[in-house]
Amino acid sequence: MNCPYCGYHDSKVIDSRDVNEGIRRRRQCLQCHSRFTTYERLQPAGLFVIKKDRRREEFSQEKLLTGIRKACEKRPLPSGTVDRLADEIEAELYQMGKTEIPSTVIGDMVMVKLKNLDHIAYLRFASVYREFADITTLKEEIDSLAMTTAVHPADQLPLLPPEEMVAVKGQRRRRR
Repeated sequence: MNCPYCGYHDSKVIDSRDVNEGIRRRRQCLQCHSRFTTYERLQPAGLFVIKKDRRREEFSQEKLLTGIRKACEKRPLPSGTVDRLADEIEAELYQMGKTEIPSTVIGDMVMVKLKNLDHIAYLRFASVYREFADITTLKEEIDSLAMTTAVHPADQLPLLPPEEMVAVKGQRRRRR
């Protein structure tokens, strides 16, 4: 490890600590005696994503984060929630033990996690991921979401007012 101050090629480790998913080391340069911090993280084996058009692309947590952040934009979520969600998904992908994962598997994992986290973020992500063709498809997704969940995640307001929920449930029963 080169010293960031003088560029000398050798340093000694003064302190090591486990942090998150890596190691934080305090080092001291053997020439100028300046101290600096380095972080080490295990680089797992390469993971490739098989896209819809059959292309293979290296997995990027940054791309995953970007998609989730767009869906969660301006939502009342605790800080760090989006990063934690992306970390969980990445860990689950590596735990699968495969080197190639279809993009649909990743998308489905995000959908499940967002559905439990925030309904609006879920619908935003679903509208892009599932490529809703028209408003009818979106309304069907909202109706199914409203029917399956009585508890609203993250202290979220319901998608529809209670009186409209009763009307939606009545329409569904008549269709069957």
